Amino acid sequence: MAERISDAEHVVMEVLWADAPLSAQDVAERVDPARGWSVNTVKTLLGRLLAKSVIAHEADGRRYLYRPLVERADHVERESRRLIDRLFGGRLTPLVAHLAERDALTPRDIAEIEALLKDLKA
Repeated sequence: MAERISDAEHVVMEVLWADAPLSAQDVAERVDPARGWSVNTVKTLLGRLLAKSVIAHEADGRRYLYRPLVERADHVERESRRLIDRLFGGRLTPLVAHLAERDALTPRDIAEIEALLKDLKA
């Protein structure tokens, strides 16, 4: 996947990752109504995702069914790495320090990080 997925396209991808294959109408019905997106808006976003080769479609009568070609976990890994590389020189520690310095870590977050580190050390 050479091109990045925009925020709006990501909303459509989340719907497809949760349940696919889906028609454009199905996707539109699953997008948060607060967005106020029409089926045509969803079709435009699906067209962009097709052009980026992150989804595929197949004919189902007079409609198309769409499915992701990119796994969500792979996308999250790629975007996470891109963020860490761009903002923190490729290092995770400055990211965690940044969050800790701004009180962005809850006690639960800290406990989960500690448990993760404990498991990694074992």
